[in-house]
Amino acid sequence: MGYLGGFLVTVRQHGKRNRVTTEYSGGRMFRRGKKEKHDEKIDKPERLHGRHVLNRYEDGMEKCIGCELCAGVCPAKCIYVRGKDNDPADPTSPGERFGFVYEINYLRCIHCDMCVEACPTEAITETKLFEFSFTNRRDAIYTKSELLVDDSGKPQHLPWEDWRPGEDQHTSGWMRATSPSGDADFEGIVAWSGELGHGIRAAEPAQTDRDGR
Repeated sequence: MGYLGGFLVTVRQHGKRNRVTTEYSGGRMFRRGKKEKHDEKIDKPERLHGRHVLNRYEDGMEKCIGCELCAGVCPAKCIYVRGKDNDPADPTSPGERFGFVYEINYLRCIHCDMCVEACPTEAITETKLFEFSFTNRRDAIYTKSELLVDDSGKPQHLPWEDWRPGEDQHTSGWMRATSPSGDADFEGIVAWSGELGHGIRAAEPAQTDRDGR
């Protein structure tokens, strides 16, 4: 193919029908000429690892104590945390320190959930949101102000995130803490601190109850 042919291909790719970013076309149903115009999205698994959130206690205090264990255990080195001493007159967390700086680089994050496992105060958990995209690298680095839940305990909805109903429920951290794995004596016992907007969550049902076997 000569120079002219390559130039023609480029022109075709920039036509109205071949834009890089387009509206959802409808999926397989649409392409196969079915009456249904869109594919229905399947329910997300209970333990899906999605976008992180920083949680608060029921009284509104932040759970993060700036211990940096999540950053230390992260295999992708995508978390940056710096702690700071609490102001005795106006503390941010119940402990001596709080997470003054908290950043997650989602260009590196592999959603392994190891940060959730390492956190001693259940401060960081993962929602079921995974459909988010960025137009620049700066948006991909989430800061504490974006990760921290709002005054009602709900994750913040940023412009580039496609939140769907239920994606802020039953985070992976909650599943880990209450799942009946390990010693059977602890089955059904909730060892989970109260959370703003959620309170004390109920324990996860046993595997046999969920699968009907």
